[in-house]
Amino acid sequence: MTDLSLNAATPLPPATAAEPSLQRVMGPWLLLLFIVGDILGTGIYALTGQVANQVGGVVWLPFLVAFVVALITALSYLELVTKYPKAAGAALYTHKAFGIHFFTFIVAFAVMCSGITSASTASRAFSANMSNALGLGLSGFGITMTGLAFMAIVAAVNFRGVGESVKANVVLTCVELTGLLIIIVIGLWAIGMGQGDVSRVMQFKAGDTGLIWPVIAATTLAFFAMVGFEDSVNMAEECKEPTRDFPKVLLAGLLITGAIYVLVSISAITLVPPAQLGEGETPLLKVVQAGAPNFPLWIFGFITMFAVANSALINMLMASRLVYGMSREHVLPPVLGKVHASRRTPYIAIGFTTLVAFALITFVGEVPALGGTTALLLLCVFTVVNIAVLVLRKDGVAHEHFRTPTILPVLGAITCAFLAGPWTGRAIVQYHVAGVLIAIGIVLWVVTMLVNRAQGVRPEEPEMEAIGGKGPVN
Repeated sequence: MTDLSLNAATPLPPATAAEPSLQRVMGPWLLLLFIVGDILGTGIYALTGQVANQVGGVVWLPFLVAFVVALITALSYLELVTKYPKAAGAALYTHKAFGIHFFTFIVAFAVMCSGITSASTASRAFSANMSNALGLGLSGFGITMTGLAFMAIVAAVNFRGVGESVKANVVLTCVELTGLLIIIVIGLWAIGMGQGDVSRVMQFKAGDTGLIWPVIAATTLAFFAMVGFEDSVNMAEECKEPTRDFPKVLLAGLLITGAIYVLVSISAITLVPPAQLGEGETPLLKVVQAGAPNFPLWIFGFITMFAVANSALINMLMASRLVYGMSREHVLPPVLGKVHASRRTPYIAIGFTTLVAFALITFVGEVPALGGTTALLLLCVFTVVNIAVLVLRKDGVAHEHFRTPTILPVLGAITCAFLAGPWTGRAIVQYHVAGVLIAIGIVLWVVTMLVNRAQGVRPEEPEMEAIGGKGPVN
């Protein structure tokens, strides 16, 4: 997800008019850990079974296709982040390319909504994994209520003020990575011992729609597992050599996570039949049970809970700060930009994003619908970013930067737009959820513009400047 510049529409007071630049502390290895940690998380832990439901044994194939699509779009991000190393993500790339405030707002709000839907997906996955790991046997209602309680805790932590640091990210990444490596090792060990059925990895699900369309439909869901790489552009101003390091590090991060996802998928389908893997919301716990029945299930359950909890917190931090930033830009109501006097956190924005998450958990509920909506929103954003790369080719800069072959952003825009379409078999509920969220944003934008007009406030041009990622205000 992305952050938004906090330049106010009216002139800033002298004390804040000249903000100090961020400290460049991240070398290539820390940047790599940030990227890998950001991509790993809820998607592979929660959606492997749902992908298997659609394609059968070739569950690895949609993840591979999603990786290729993400890689093409990542190359477009690379050109923009090395061309504008202080840039703050998709919304401001959009504004620089097209110069339309409303369009910029829609892109920014879509990114914010994707953060909330992603966090809601994580809350459902957290509830289901906790129920299985602790043997609670929660029903659908119990999982929903647990998800709401979990989101309330996330909101409380968010309100208290959570300062993200590189060291903390290293720890979280290692925990998330450990869980996936456990799955890979269990799978390889079981295969070596003659357990499972390796032949499943080449078996497609039987059906009347052929082979291609189920893979495409599953890819629209698997794409949720590959998002997160776009967050790294927020770290450009904190990298020692962004123009030099970003291309090789981002590509390495994508290759590492893509390889992990394919190996996890192969291990999972070798040990657990597709139909069984697709039942419930805890597919990887079933893999551990099947391949290593003596392995303490509660340990892996806690690793999974920790991984998806981290995803939820990161995304709710991003969403609330993005709402705060848009309020400061005078494109959302000013009340959303209020900061708590003692905690120094955007408490109204936190409350707003948490209420939206509550509604999604309660009324949408299922992981596939929430994860699919996240992928839908980001596919639309990525379509715009790929087009922005081509539009901004006319904007020259003084320094050398990465330049992706022209054909790739063209393919990226076409592919992302195609995967966002209803012809892929995407569930209609995802369009309903995304439409309602964007409609809420448009209503808030219209109200804000009317208030601005009455007060004589006119938003200024956003600057291509990073604020420092998804962390809190202070």
